[in-house]
Amino acid sequence: MTDLLYARAQMGLSLAFHIVFAAAGVALPVLMVLSDLKARRTGDGDYRLLSQKLAKGTAILFAVGAVSGTVLSFELGLLWPEFMGQYGEVIGLPFSLEGVAFFTEAIFLGIYLYGRERVSPGLHLFSGVMVAVSGAASAFFVTLVNTFMNNPSGFTPGPGGPTDVQPLVAMFSPGWQYQTAHVLLSCYQASAFAMAGIHAFVLLRHPGADFHRKALSVALPLACLTALLQPVVGDFSAKHVAKAQPVKLAAMEGHFETERGAPLLVGGLPDVETGTVPYGLEIPKGLSILAFADPDAEVKGLNDFPRDEWPPVAKVHLSFQVMVGTGSLMALLALVTLAHRWRKKAWPDGRRMTWAWLLAGPLGVVALEAGWLVTEWGRQPWIVRGIMRTGTAVTPVPHLAAPFWTFTAVYLFLGVTVVFLMVRQVAGTLPGRPGLASGGGAHVH
Repeated sequence: MTDLLYARAQMGLSLAFHIVFAAAGVALPVLMVLSDLKARRTGDGDYRLLSQKLAKGTAILFAVGAVSGTVLSFELGLLWPEFMGQYGEVIGLPFSLEGVAFFTEAIFLGIYLYGRERVSPGLHLFSGVMVAVSGAASAFFVTLVNTFMNNPSGFTPGPGGPTDVQPLVAMFSPGWQYQTAHVLLSCYQASAFAMAGIHAFVLLRHPGADFHRKALSVALPLACLTALLQPVVGDFSAKHVAKAQPVKLAAMEGHFETERGAPLLVGGLPDVETGTVPYGLEIPKGLSILAFADPDAEVKGLNDFPRDEWPPVAKVHLSFQVMVGTGSLMALLALVTLAHRWRKKAWPDGRRMTWAWLLAGPLGVVALEAGWLVTEWGRQPWIVRGIMRTGTAVTPVPHLAAPFWTFTAVYLFLGVTVVFLMVRQVAGTLPGRPGLASGGGAHVH
């Protein structure tokens, strides 16, 4: 590979690893607080134990996220020096605020972990809430940087770099509200579905495990709520992309020719040489309706843009299809689950629904990664869309193969370690294991 490809591959690997653990680190505190609230309301020791387990899981993911996030901050400067050198002053504010949120989260996580019997119950619960708020704030500020890269604003481009810099305008670039909401929901959705899948797996093997049934009752409301909200937010986001980044929309949909009443493609494998999408199912006027809420609206095709400004069409299209497909399956399962909850006044616990939640467990993470690929691949060949190309921003230092493979090994080691530690947390709650509250009779003081 060329040095540009190695730099992109290393950044992509780092982000693909970091985003999963960062997303779980954002969402687990919310589940932790929900469990704590249930424990305080019911006096049930199982919910108390669940909040403790989720707090330990949050600490593990916080540590790993800190490591991988630190690596990313170095990579931004070392692999993309032109980007950081020219635009650091433009978009540096959200980076700084993310650091503040990170330290705030660390402080309150320490209080929550070690202050359960040392501070008042109200302060302890407040510290958990602050962990959740700080984690969400970290993701919010980092996403604002990505929004700027997709829709740069707050400066005037010049031959020597940006002038007339307005940091607050750059920080809240057009579309920030859609992208941040989409990202935060994806964090909660992926983590809640993963948690539901894990406890569904245990329940299939140990149907009488009350702890895991209660854990499922904590995960399911958040999973269902986010699964139904995400398509709504995604629709707003897609409409913004249609107006602000039409070439990305064209790549997402495999849309080559500009036309009115454009059809929506489901599936298919785009062929950039022939400008066709074999095996795709067309829904008449669907793309015009979804993009502009008008069945006769004109949708620009890829052929309206210079070929050297096209994203990797096949990759973007397939990633988008995976994201939409998995999101649709999760929304459907959420509807079925909520319908059962409404009819029976209880969360479903039959084997079929338990199997469904087990199989759906990984879908949130798949959608999360696919959505990130759509965002990043869809912006290429630009690092700052329309202003700075990725090839211009990359470091001139050669021989990037060795760092790439070194970091690959480090991330594999960290990933295996995290999985091992998280499995130990779950294993400690299996029936017959010491430390598991039995019958939910322990009270929270």
